[in-house]
Amino acid sequence: MAIEIVVDPELCMGSGNCAFWAPGVFELDDEGISEVLSVGAQPEDKIILAAKGCPTQAISVIKDGEKLV
Repeated sequence: MAIEIVVDPELCMGSGNCAFWAPGVFELDDEGISEVLSVGAQPEDKIILAAKGCPTQAISVIKDGEKLV
């Protein structure tokens, strides 16, 4: 089953770590808040690394109903 990625815009500070670690999956919008572009743009391990690297823990990664990050 595919993973689901949720970014909490209230927590996101726009560091860009997510876009660095998983380009094509994450991008900063015009306001500097992370948004999800394409879950399939990087392997799952890169997405998890990007989520773990978020300094404010604004990114949740969910697979089969279980929160991985």
